[in-house]
Amino acid sequence: MKNEYILALDQGTTSSRAILFDRAGVVRATGQREFRQYYPQPGWVEHDPEEIWRSQLAVAREALRNAGATAADIAAIGITNQRETTLIWDRRSGAPLSRAIVWQDRRTAPRCDELRAAGHADWLQQRTGLVLDAYFSGTKLAWLLDNVPGARAAAERGEVAFGTVDSWLVWQLTGGQVHSTDPGNASRTLLFDIHKQDWSDELLERLDIPRSVLPSLAPSSGVIAHCLPEYFGGPIPIAGVAGDQQAATFGQACFQPGMAKNTYGTGCFMLMNVGGQAARSGHQLLSTVGWGLPGATPWKTTYMLEGGVFMAGAAVQWLRDGLGIIPKSADVEALAGSVPDADDVFLVPAFAGLGAPHWDPYARGLLIGLTRGTTRAHVARATLESIALQSTELLQAMNADSPAPLSELRVDGGAARNDLLMQIQADLLGVPVVRPRVAESTALGAAGLAGLAVGFWQDQHEFAAQWQAERRFEPTWSDDRRQARLERWRQAVSLSKGWAKGKQQP
Repeated sequence: MKNEYILALDQGTTSSRAILFDRAGVVRATGQREFRQYYPQPGWVEHDPEEIWRSQLAVAREALRNAGATAADIAAIGITNQRETTLIWDRRSGAPLSRAIVWQDRRTAPRCDELRAAGHADWLQQRTGLVLDAYFSGTKLAWLLDNVPGARAAAERGEVAFGTVDSWLVWQLTGGQVHSTDPGNASRTLLFDIHKQDWSDELLERLDIPRSVLPSLAPSSGVIAHCLPEYFGGPIPIAGVAGDQQAATFGQACFQPGMAKNTYGTGCFMLMNVGGQAARSGHQLLSTVGWGLPGATPWKTTYMLEGGVFMAGAAVQWLRDGLGIIPKSADVEALAGSVPDADDVFLVPAFAGLGAPHWDPYARGLLIGLTRGTTRAHVARATLESIALQSTELLQAMNADSPAPLSELRVDGGAARNDLLMQIQADLLGVPVVRPRVAESTALGAAGLAGLAVGFWQDQHEFAAQWQAERRFEPTWSDDRRQARLERWRQAVSLSKGWAKGKQQP
């Protein structure tokens, strides 16, 4: 069975997963483990770096056991990761210096306000393609250096390593021999010039980050190292790295400009391929690197337009854990489907602020339209609708920035299995929503990048030929109904904005 599989490590926000794919792109074995979320203060979200690593290693071993596979059966490892989550560790011992600050964390919103007030927002966006927001890694890293005792002094001495989760996993898998990231993950840090395709000394100076903490840069597809033999019984090449949303776009075979996908996970992320030149959005979308492939110097770059919804599946988890109205996340579909509509109830799940196109870190969650007749079913339906409504706003902004309107939306992620949500999404978008046969697009994209690097698949065409639709959801609403629902949603969103900022005032 030698080299029959690619092992994809899918390190997400709430769980670590591992999936073995065969040459037909079919899932042959999996492993998954949830890990703890820390909320030390309102708006703060943290993870334990050691738990991330332990859980990821455990599920990778589990996937191999479930397939009856050994290291010799694995052609390569591909890594995909929750993006923007920020870690620092000691270069000598490899020990983390603090918990990781998760991408959802809002503690650096005041720092972003200061930079904006100083007139740096446009300057930063021109170079990074990003909106100045606490979402991204740069201000999180600066906060860690300033607030973890001794961290800044150690960083100035060259003793501290910074990384997003991909860098942390590569470091661990190689026993600290390799400290690297790919251009897609780098483009989410506020420290990377997406036009020059390199770390920017100007950006580093502006955010007061010493260059010594940064990982090296390597293509998204290419052998960058081999894992230590003791982890899986033999060395396996690490050959693909991409942030989760870039990996999902690759896994959905969105290789042509104008193709787009939406991933429904903890958050909800829509990416559109715009080709080999970065496109600046006029509607507060992000311009970001999709992936860098071998074939040019330093690599052949594909750019994306992106919009992100911070709370998608996490809103359903809130129904389960925060309100206790469903025992399992999967139960939301039946409960929401037990009523014909939400009866004018709206949930704006701005628990960690609002992302594109609003970018309001001070917005907070809002449940409005409640009457004495409101039931938990209406709240569940409003929660599903909130995911679809936020995504619709993103697509409308993309259509406004794109020369050609999107004709269909490819979808993936855990919540994409929810038929009711996908139908609501098609109704609100007014275009078909297409779910692929292999729903694990994020892991498949990481596998694809790794497989291309080692000849498991010969080229992107062979990899893309595997993609097949499992189901198409056609829109059924009239334009009038769609527009009325969207207008009512905008009213609710406007009421959620700025709420936390008001709390800070005397």
